[in-house]
Amino acid sequence: MKIVFISPAGPLYRYRGGIFRKSLRYSPLTLVTLAAYIPDELDAEVQIVDEGIEAAPSRPDADLIAMTVITGSAKRAYELAARYRAQGIPVVMGGPHVTLIPEDAAPHADCIVTGYAEHTWPQLLRDFAAGNMQPRYDQGQLDLSGLPLPRRDLLAAKKYSTTSVFEATRGCAHNCEFCVVPAAWGRRPYQKPVADVVRDIRSTGTRKALFIDLNLIADRGYARRLFEALVPLDIRWFGLATVLLEHDRDLLELMARSGCRGLLVGLESVNQDSLDVSCKRFNQTINFHEFVRLLHRHRIALMGTFVFGLDSDTPKVFEETARFAIDAAIDLPRFAIATPFPGTALYQRLHQEGRILTRDWDIYDGQHVVFQPSQMSVQELAAGHEWTWKHVYSRRSIFRRLARSRLQLPISIAANLGYRFYAHHLHTHYNCDWFVGQEVSTPAR
Repeated sequence: MKIVFISPAGPLYRYRGGIFRKSLRYSPLTLVTLAAYIPDELDAEVQIVDEGIEAAPSRPDADLIAMTVITGSAKRAYELAARYRAQGIPVVMGGPHVTLIPEDAAPHADCIVTGYAEHTWPQLLRDFAAGNMQPRYDQGQLDLSGLPLPRRDLLAAKKYSTTSVFEATRGCAHNCEFCVVPAAWGRRPYQKPVADVVRDIRSTGTRKALFIDLNLIADRGYARRLFEALVPLDIRWFGLATVLLEHDRDLLELMARSGCRGLLVGLESVNQDSLDVSCKRFNQTINFHEFVRLLHRHRIALMGTFVFGLDSDTPKVFEETARFAIDAAIDLPRFAIATPFPGTALYQRLHQEGRILTRDWDIYDGQHVVFQPSQMSVQELAAGHEWTWKHVYSRRSIFRRLARSRLQLPISIAANLGYRFYAHHLHTHYNCDWFVGQEVSTPAR
């Protein structure tokens, strides 16, 4: 059996470099993970195609095509699927978009998979080999212990900034209105045994790791066990957490000792009313300036992310956010336009209010306005988003931020120059979630 995995990419994200003339993507974890779950008895030949670094083949040598689809890549996935199905190759689709809105994807595939696929994917393949593949497979009970290690050997490692990408947990207990996670997978977090995570890291021999978990500190007891196990590995690692880390200074100290050198944290808004509307009230308990200083005292760089266009936002939010990002010395600020992904609470509310302007999935990417904002025009939101990027990544602003932070300066300077390039190319490039020289994003399953 010949299986070709494809990660389609939307028009702004398709095999583009930046100022460094190369891809700055980290390697995808989803497809190498699924490749590891292929039953041995099928003796499958496997190829992985990531359109973030290369074009999908026009005529693949495959018995089965498997695609992971996010909303911004859905139209591209459907285009590719139509081409391959016309050639007589069955197509399976899964991932966040398929899980959020299966009725949108089903007409374009021979089979769809919703939710996490650890257990449904092997069964699907056995059914396919027996000529009995079903049109839909839904996630059942999930156990992340004792799973095979991802097949990183299938990747073209030189085409990525790093392949040392790991996962310890999945899910998030919070219920932010605009977030895909609670809508697609619920609020129950899943955990891998700490020993399995350590085994995965040791198998690569890496000294620098990137955790793509949505919130490494969601379960503080688990986080402590994980960080304690990382200490003897003597690695530097980067990951995602929430501002609630400020309420547990002992955990932060342990995190730093375990090798953490950078965190992506969703600050979301400097507008307290917007935090309330988006159901991210726990951010209101934190003084953001003090939080940044606290991380810096532990030599942890911060990629702080912000969302524009929430219902309490007025045109003043852009200047206020830019001023805060600079004054607080955030190492790598990132900005996005609120995007009501289908199936989320935000989409449902805006749809009921008649404020969804388009279902052109190509522009559901955090860089385009696809709904009618509450307190500004579409044009004001788009222009303010672009102005903030350019202002915060002006040479003067970069100097002011990094002169105060002074963390990992060679890498931070390179990352900021990379983001400066993107700030001036928002209409032609997708803003990869770089983090201290590496890209961070939610894995598409």
